[in-house]
Amino acid sequence: MYMNRSNLEEISRELIEADTVSHAASHPTMQRIGDRLDAAGFRVGYQTWGRPGAEKSNLVAIAGPPEPDGLVLSGHLDVVPFADQPGWSREPLALTFEGDRVFGRGTTDMKVFLAQCIEAMEGLALDQLRRPVALLFTSDEEVGCSGSARLVPVLSELLGETPSPKLCWIGEPTSWHVFHAHKGVVSFSVEVRGHGGHSSVPEAGVSAIAVAAQLIGRIGAEQEALRCSPDPAFAEIFPEAPYTTLNFGTVRGGTALNMIADACRFDVSYRPLPTEEPHALWARLRDRLLNDPVADWGSGRAPVDVIVSAPASAPGLASPLGTPLERALRARLDEHVVGGAPFCTDGGHFALAGIDSIVCGPGDLDQAHQPDESLSRAAFEAGTAHVAAVVERLCIDETPART
Repeated sequence: MYMNRSNLEEISRELIEADTVSHAASHPTMQRIGDRLDAAGFRVGYQTWGRPGAEKSNLVAIAGPPEPDGLVLSGHLDVVPFADQPGWSREPLALTFEGDRVFGRGTTDMKVFLAQCIEAMEGLALDQLRRPVALLFTSDEEVGCSGSARLVPVLSELLGETPSPKLCWIGEPTSWHVFHAHKGVVSFSVEVRGHGGHSSVPEAGVSAIAVAAQLIGRIGAEQEALRCSPDPAFAEIFPEAPYTTLNFGTVRGGTALNMIADACRFDVSYRPLPTEEPHALWARLRDRLLNDPVADWGSGRAPVDVIVSAPASAPGLASPLGTPLERALRARLDEHVVGGAPFCTDGGHFALAGIDSIVCGPGDLDQAHQPDESLSRAAFEAGTAHVAAVVERLCIDETPART
């Protein structure tokens, strides 16, 4: 009823071929999506920002009566960079079918899900909707979910007379597993300013790299303490790591082998459990890095400055179990277990607007952000029918209920 292979290929190809890497423009592609949805009978609005040549936008498209208990279908249009990523054997910005796989940047994360939603909405009998369905497609998800952070404060304005839906399906790559929670993400940088000089006289200076290494060790000790104190409430949701996890993303310092490094900077991120105050660990680490003395690897006459940046963050997600959306997805996909996603999504920001999200999509996490990114042909072909069936159940057939 809803599956038209050539139509899904056409929509997917148009999205994959569009260069929507996070630093590039997304608005022209969003407008093409909006034109399709407008032609299908949706009311379409945009939130735009950015500089000329790199205009970004979020899209909100709504159909159905202005009733409560509607459903949101959501995904992000931006993708991670590919230009300097080694390992590509195919054109990244091309939809390619080979064997049982579909290749191209964004096939898994997560343009194909957007295409499946668009195709399902083009085949939906809008005059039969008893509750509204809304599509929220965002930009800049890959840079700290900043697009959804922009969208939430103006969402009610873009929805117009339609009450904000309380349930959202986010089609991030989960191999069709159903997740109701995920950790947040917080990032910050640490800069050490030492005192340079010739490496033959190390006591005359202060090596910023050596001091940074001590600070990295302190953060590592904090990770070990967290690992030794897992939260039993999240043992089943995050079985691999029911605690906050830390990562060192980059380290940069020094000028030459025969020079004492006068500066070093490293970047840190961590993923707090969804019920934790996200900046609490940052505050604890900042105090320890700034206030505990370090061996300065020098004479002690030169000052050592440590600068910890303010945190950037995206919130976690902890949607209640047993929502109508969860039940509909589990029934459709024959899923018996609901867990937690190991990555962050726009759902954390949507929760601030009172929207409970479920994360479930056709892509495979081990393909996300990878060279030769791909999706199984079976997941590609099944998605439109899954979207249509869930929308029919929640917005046409089922009596609205919160639990």
